[in-house]
Amino acid sequence: MGELHALAIAVPTGGLAVVAYLVVGLVIGVESMGIPLPGETTLIAASLLASQGDLRLVLVIAAAATGAIVGDSIGYFIGRKAGRGLFERLGKRSKHFSTDRIERAERYFHKYGVWTVFFGRFVALLRIFAGPMAGMLRMPYPQFLAANAAGGIAWSTTIGIVAYNIGDNADKIFGELSVWALALIAVAAVAAYAIYKLRQRRRTDGVELTEPVDAQ
Repeated sequence: MGELHALAIAVPTGGLAVVAYLVVGLVIGVESMGIPLPGETTLIAASLLASQGDLRLVLVIAAAATGAIVGDSIGYFIGRKAGRGLFERLGKRSKHFSTDRIERAERYFHKYGVWTVFFGRFVALLRIFAGPMAGMLRMPYPQFLAANAAGGIAWSTTIGIVAYNIGDNADKIFGELSVWALALIAVAAVAAYAIYKLRQRRRTDGVELTEPVDAQ
């Protein structure tokens, strides 16, 4: 709560409202590149100011979405060029890039693919790792960009609108929401895998039924 109010005070308003939107986009963009910053809390603080008439919510959401998409794309190309060595070097300098966290993020990418990029925007750990990790694992950029843009817009709009309406409790609520978002990724992935296997089995059965029976 204290961090939320401190950020709300730090975000400029009034005649400097343009700077406020730039701050929102910059903080979220840098976080999306793989640098741990309070991106979501900054968006919540700006949305809270918008609810008080100091900023325009539409512009707050637009700035956040733009920062998320651009930052993730930069992080993607950094990860693609630097590879795993980047995470190993960062792991020596910050606990945010510990070996355990990197391995967890990598497992999500291997299991859930683009869903990790989309839903990962709602999860603090994956929000930081999504761009660089996707680049390191050589995910096709058009595929990454589509999931990145959709996730960035959905996240910015959801967080912005809900924070605008519920006010000071937003930071705590979205902290809990991140856990549920992670669970949703797992459920969606399991469902998608089950459907894929079911369709594959039906195709296999169909081929067997249409094969000619050998004369005895």
